[in-house]
Amino acid sequence: MEQDTPDFWVFAYGSLIWQPDFAHLEVRPARLGGYHRAMCILSTIYRGTPERPGLVLGLDRGGSCRGRAFRVAAAEAEAVRAMLHEREMVTRVYLPRMVAVRLDDGGRVPALAFIADRSHAQYFPAGDPARAAALIRQGVGKAGASRDYLSRTVASLAEMGVTDRGLRRLLELVEGERPPPAAASS
Repeated sequence: MEQDTPDFWVFAYGSLIWQPDFAHLEVRPARLGGYHRAMCILSTIYRGTPERPGLVLGLDRGGSCRGRAFRVAAAEAEAVRAMLHEREMVTRVYLPRMVAVRLDDGGRVPALAFIADRSHAQYFPAGDPARAAALIRQGVGKAGASRDYLSRTVASLAEMGVTDRGLRRLLELVEGERPPPAAASS
């Protein structure tokens, strides 16, 4: 008996934008409300090591995030879910969730997204750009350098017409083109 299950969507905000590694039927610009893209995950495997962690993206609470939505055929859904789980959940730092994203035509679809788990030991809260830049500079893991991950994400977002000022400033800091911001005094 053939199952009548709909296609499903995956929301990409970081490396999935430029390296989805799964078959898909369509790619659409999309926006997710309630979360923003942040370099908030200490990477100890792909872009760093336990001794010298790098930093990668997560979806953190607040704001909104422009990215891409990939539509996956129903027949491929379980295989893609399994592949994404293996790729993204290696240290369980993300919370896989179905979220509502708005496509470029105004339509809304449920999409799988990976939300940063703020209670996880690898969660890196925002607030210290100099420390974040140092982690990105030092991080090299089995998928390459954290700096290259950030650079490729910034470039891919620019190709999509998305300017993420926070990521751009952080990349400038990593590359030594911008001094760290002065600490706020109380």
